[in-house]
Amino acid sequence: MDLDVFVSAHRAEWDRLDALLRRRRRLTGGEADELVALYQRAATHLSLIQSSAPDPQLTGRLSQLVARARSTVTGTRKASWRDVTRFLLESFPAAVYRARHWWVPTALLSTVVAALLGWWIAAHPEVQAAIAAPDELRRMTRPGGEYETYYSSHPATAFAAQVWTNNAQAAAMCLVLGVFLGLPVLWILFENMLNLGVGIGLMSSAGRLDTFLGLILPHGLLELTAVFVAAGTGLRLGWTLIDPGPRSRRTALAEEGRAAVGMAIGLALVLFVSGAIEGFVTPSGLPTWARIAIGIVAELAFLAYVYVLGGRAVRAGDTGDLAAAERSAAVPTAA
Repeated sequence: MDLDVFVSAHRAEWDRLDALLRRRRRLTGGEADELVALYQRAATHLSLIQSSAPDPQLTGRLSQLVARARSTVTGTRKASWRDVTRFLLESFPAAVYRARHWWVPTALLSTVVAALLGWWIAAHPEVQAAIAAPDELRRMTRPGGEYETYYSSHPATAFAAQVWTNNAQAAAMCLVLGVFLGLPVLWILFENMLNLGVGIGLMSSAGRLDTFLGLILPHGLLELTAVFVAAGTGLRLGWTLIDPGPRSRRTALAEEGRAAVGMAIGLALVLFVSGAIEGFVTPSGLPTWARIAIGIVAELAFLAYVYVLGGRAVRAGDTGDLAAAERSAAVPTAA
C-alpha cells in the first residue's frame, strides 16, 4: 500500500467525519446517516493501515477518530447486571469449554507427572534425604505434623483469603505469560506438580498417603482444575502466536487475549470457592469421606457448568470474547 496516496484519497472523508463529530447542534437525519457511513469507512481504513502499512502517527489519529465516532453512534454504554449474567452463564463457561482440548490433556499429563514424582521420591530414600533432614521429615509427616497442621495454622477466614490470593495470582500468571510461547506456563505448572509430588512421596514413604489425600482432595480437585484451565489457556495463547490460523496474528492474539482476561476473572471466582473449602472444610472435624465428598461435588458441579452451559453457549456462537458490538471493527481475512 502507498500510504501517501491512501491518505490523500481518504483525508477528506476523515476531515468530514471529524467535523460532524464536532457539531454542537443536533444532526439532521441525513447528517446522522452520513456520520454512520463515514465511521464504518474510517474503521475499515484503520484496519487496512494496521495490517498493511502501520504508521504510529496515522494509526493514533484514526484510532481516536474511530473511537469518538463509535461513542457517538452507539452511545455510552454502562455495565449492567445483564452483562454480569451473560459473563457467568455464557462467556466464561464458553471460553473454558473452547479451551478444553488444551486444559484436559494438561490436567492428565500433569497428574501423571505428579504421581511419577511422588513414586520416585517415595521409592528413593536418598532423594528424601536431599529434600530435608530425617528429623525435619518426621516433623512434617508424623501424625499432627506440619502437613496436617498447615490447614489449621491460621484462622479459617484469613487462611482462605491468603490461599485464594495466591492461587488467583498463579492462575493469572499462567494466562498472561502464555503469550511468551507458553514457556513460563510450563515452569509454573511443573513447580505446582513438584510440590504435589513431594507431598505424595514423603507422606507415602511414612505410610500416611491416605491422610495426605484426605487433606488434599476436598479443595485440591477444584483448585487444580482451575490451575489446569489457566495453564491450558496460557499454552493455547502461546500457540496462537505461532499459528494464528486463518486470522491475522494481531486479530487472533486480540481475540484470545480478551478471552483469557475474562477467564482470569472467572477462575478467580472458582478459586474463591476452592479457597473457602480449603479454609473451612479441609481442617474441619468432618469425617474424611464427607470432606472428600464435598470436594467431589464441587468438582462435578464445575465440570457440569462448563460442559452444559459452556457447550450450549459455544453452539450458539459464543467464543468467550466480547460481544460483537463491543469489539473494534476489522477487515475480514480470507481463509
